[in-house]
Amino acid sequence: MPMTTFNATQAVSPALARYTSDTVLDGVWKRAPLSPRDRSIVTVAALIARHHTAELPFQVRLALDHGVTPAELSELVTHLAFYSGWGTATAATAIVGEAFKERGIGADQLPCADVEMLPLNEAAEAQREKVVGETFGATAPGVVHYTTEALFRDLWLRPGLAPRDRSLVTVSALVANGQSAQIPYHLNRAMDNGLSQPEAAEALTQLAFYAGWPMAFSAMPVFKDVFEKRAA
Repeated sequence: MPMTTFNATQAVSPALARYTSDTVLDGVWKRAPLSPRDRSIVTVAALIARHHTAELPFQVRLALDHGVTPAELSELVTHLAFYSGWGTATAATAIVGEAFKERGIGADQLPCADVEMLPLNEAAEAQREKVVGETFGATAPGVVHYTTEALFRDLWLRPGLAPRDRSLVTVSALVANGQSAQIPYHLNRAMDNGLSQPEAAEALTQLAFYAGWPMAFSAMPVFKDVFEKRAA
């Protein structure tokens, strides 16, 4: 944390400054098995999802320091437009843009709007589309249409963010916003995409600090259920 920000925090709440320094930055951020890069992805996703803009500038710069590429940050913001809302993602672009400007990151380092997509798992997508269509097609056909065409046949196939990391962003946003009903599908998808159970559990630990204990505890039974069913 920049010294000016730390000093401002300490001037208001010495205890918060101590927890920030000792428990968070010198503690949770150094825990295994989640890498600093992954912790930055989780944290930036949670802050954007919750519209916590005061902490975001520091965390965006830290993410770049931890090896999250400009292209990955660009895709992370795009992804969260769908999973946390357009206004939330749009607000984040100004903050991320300032970090890019400060570090001389130009358009040549960012993904194009139109890219060659990753290959689609046709069988898995056909099954997902069938279940969602049969369940909700008559309720909200527009939502079902764009879920297929904009999300799973477009957004999720963009190569600027690896499927594992895209899943990590999604699960982080869902936990941060208390969207427990959506977690089982996306946590399973994250683990299918290569996120290990210890990494998923540690992401939840990170989210306890950056989204709050109630959000983490609300998500824990869902994580537990997913872990147990995959182990069965």
